Amino acid sequence: MFSTSSEQWAQDTFSHAKLGDSRRAKRLVVLASSLANKLGQSLVQSSNSPADIEAAYRFTRNKAIDAQAIAEAGFKATAAEVKHYDCLLALEDTTSLEFKHQTVRDEMGHTTSNKQSRGMHAHSILLFAPEQQHVVGLIEQKRWTRDVSLYGQNSRHASRAYEDKESYKWEQASDAMATHLSSEMNNVISVCDREADIIEYLTYQTTRQQRFVVRSMQSRCIEQSEHKLYQYSESLKSAGKRLVSVRQKGGRKAREASCQIRYAKVDVKMPANKKGAPVSLYYVGCQEENNDQGLSWHLLTSESVTSKEEAERVLAYYEKRWLIEEFHKAWKSGGTQVEDLRMQRKDNLEKVIVILAFIAARLHQLRYLGLNRKEAEQQSCETVLSPLAWKLLWTKREKSKLPKTAPSLYWVYINLGKLAGWYDSKGNGRVGWERLWEGWYK
Repeated sequence: MFSTSSEQWAQDTFSHAKLGDSRRAKRLVVLASSLANKLGQSLVQSSNSPADIEAAYRFTRNKAIDAQAIAEAGFKATAAEVKHYDCLLALEDTTSLEFKHQTVRDEMGHTTSNKQSRGMHAHSILLFAPEQQHVVGLIEQKRWTRDVSLYGQNSRHASRAYEDKESYKWEQASDAMATHLSSEMNNVISVCDREADIIEYLTYQTTRQQRFVVRSMQSRCIEQSEHKLYQYSESLKSAGKRLVSVRQKGGRKAREASCQIRYAKVDVKMPANKKGAPVSLYYVGCQEENNDQGLSWHLLTSESVTSKEEAERVLAYYEKRWLIEEFHKAWKSGGTQVEDLRMQRKDNLEKVIVILAFIAARLHQLRYLGLNRKEAEQQSCETVLSPLAWKLLWTKREKSKLPKTAPSLYWVYINLGKLAGWYDSKGNGRVGWERLWEGWYK
């Protein structure tokens, strides 16, 4: 659960990092707590003294310290929390990080269809507990830079081995997560978007009896019909309706979509250019009514779906996939400002990138607690604040006497934002990343 003290959080997360020297682990704890306390600020700005600044730079420049060793300590801390939950969603996605510092850019690879772009990619897995509505933390992350000399190799996609493609990252991430979680992996359901609709990955998951929900990217051939999957789904009997909240994104407004639910057991055939037996899965469809351009989800899952209730559960799992996108916001544009880092070497930079990833996950935990208003209004704020802290916040924000019982978690969420100057101009009650963390620090 959320730790009220940045120092305690850093201790719990990184104190057991295997960096070759216990003093390095202690410095990591100090550095992580400083960066967490002063969100979005540089090493210099977040340090408390010239000595701390020098120590922070010595840490990042130390070639004996591996960024992955820092990450492994964080994954181990997340894995220790898993035993508290009976069901966890492993929300996966990839993002790119672009840096403007010229020295670092020279060590980076291209990130987009523009050959001149420079940065690195990161594939992350965030654990979320659907029953408790808790963001648990990062359990896996793979970072890499593309080889600029191989720009344009997607044109040779069909002739390259599966293990040589970036899409192999899905299998690598699942394999690493299984190592971190061991037997607890039985309670984990991977939730992935269309990029994970790869026949090798679906085969890998089913062969190892790993649980998953993957949004289909293409209408595949199936054993059950001469028609492909999407056309076949139209012939299925409706299992009822479901209202789906379509989130605001870019120029798209938030709205409620009325959708028809359909489900069936299907055996997905191997593509003609690949060998292997059909993959037995369950299909869940969710299509908006009376809107050809509206919401349309075709989901493939390992979960048994033989009733509307089970189909709705799978859809509810997929609806939480947006939380990994929110993690990216907390890491990049909305919270730790990771892309604003200015360092001389890629190796130095990656150590701080990893630390900020776990800080972003912590920020995500706090914000989600407040965004989930219904539950937040029922919880005491003492789940995240000490009695002294909320009383000080009450004295600062309210004109009335202190209440006999602690106010709600939602009250804290709103008033932390207001303490940092937030105003609900849009009337949606959503405190932004920066204002929430600034209020928390104050």
